[in-house]
Amino acid sequence: MKSSLRYRLIAVLSTISIVGGIVISASVAGKIKSAVAEQSLLYLPATSLTLPETSTPQISRQVVKSGEFIGTISIPRLKRTIKIFEGTDSKSLAKGVGHYIRSVMPGRQDNSVLAGHRDTVFSHLDKVKIGDFVVIGTGTGTYIYQVKRIRIVDKNDLTVIVPTSDATLTLSTCYPFRFIGNAPKRYIVSASLVPEEISEVWL
Repeated sequence: MKSSLRYRLIAVLSTISIVGGIVISASVAGKIKSAVAEQSLLYLPATSLTLPETSTPQISRQVVKSGEFIGTISIPRLKRTIKIFEGTDSKSLAKGVGHYIRSVMPGRQDNSVLAGHRDTVFSHLDKVKIGDFVVIGTGTGTYIYQVKRIRIVDKNDLTVIVPTSDATLTLSTCYPFRFIGNAPKRYIVSASLVPEEISEVWL
């Protein structure tokens, strides 16, 4: 009788152990997946500059494919204009600045996230100051943002990509800029969309 009870107890404990292992594995897998996604988004190349091109293709959020050219970003402080491509995968980021596919397009209400490599397209992002302007040109128009906040966060800080109540532009690159290897932090520049009536005067 005692032997039978012992076997039942062992069987129950074994089942609990297996289920617990599955739950822990699923949790770990989820965290790894999130970390990989974050790494590709924020671990990020350089070209010539002027104001956004007027020949930027007409695009709609539903038809834009990964790797597609969607517009330009001009940063007057850096005297640069860089092409923007859809997606933050390695191929898109090798061509220019990448637009995080799960964020809204520039100019829209909410958080539009752009990422670039610290040693190429965003190599001098730390020269940008609060109050500076960033100009985005797409097929839907030209949008002017003013820098409101600059911060340094951990590489796994997902607050960088959360939705916002107003039209926000978030620029992200790895930090420190001169770090050798995979940088542990991210340099974040947040800017707010300038009202249309003011943008027209500025342009």
